[in-house]
Amino acid sequence: MIYSFGINGESSFESTLLKRGPTCEAWGYDYSVNSWGPEITNDPELRDRAHFKPFALGGTNNHNDNDNPKYWTLDSLMSLNGHTFIDILKIDIEGGEFDALATFLAAHAEDEVFPVGQLQLEIHARDGRENFEYFARWWATLEAAGLRPFWTEPNLVYVNIVRGVRPELAEYSFMNIRGDHALVNEAFN
Repeated sequence: MIYSFGINGESSFESTLLKRGPTCEAWGYDYSVNSWGPEITNDPELRDRAHFKPFALGGTNNHNDNDNPKYWTLDSLMSLNGHTFIDILKIDIEGGEFDALATFLAAHAEDEVFPVGQLQLEIHARDGRENFEYFARWWATLEAAGLRPFWTEPNLVYVNIVRGVRPELAEYSFMNIRGDHALVNEAFN
């Protein structure tokens, strides 16, 4: 099962995973677009396994009729969908990842196994989140949950477009090293 936040009209990542996992399903959320990207919407074999809502991921729930965008915590969305574990969680929400993940991590701090197998995350280190003390504390909560980084790549898009801007973005992949989920247990492979 895949949860993806920050679709922005492009769904090649989710499409590839759905094609490689014929029983896999994906839930996508992005308040700035109305659907998955064409990689899913144009493929009838994938559309039935790909569920989309124009919601925002946040650290609190604000999804009343008048709220725009409608913010949901990750726990609330999992409960809405009847899920207790996410195999792959992808988040690219332009800085909102800090509050959203802090809330989710705090809610599961006492869990024996954090309910995510793999985290694909774009980190937006700006607006005070680049402060070392803040960032180090936030990062330590990822580590405490059992999430270990195994890949990173700087995203220099704004550095290349606007010369003189310091790098603020990085892509990270984390693996949950705890539990018996399909990504770490050889019995599942």
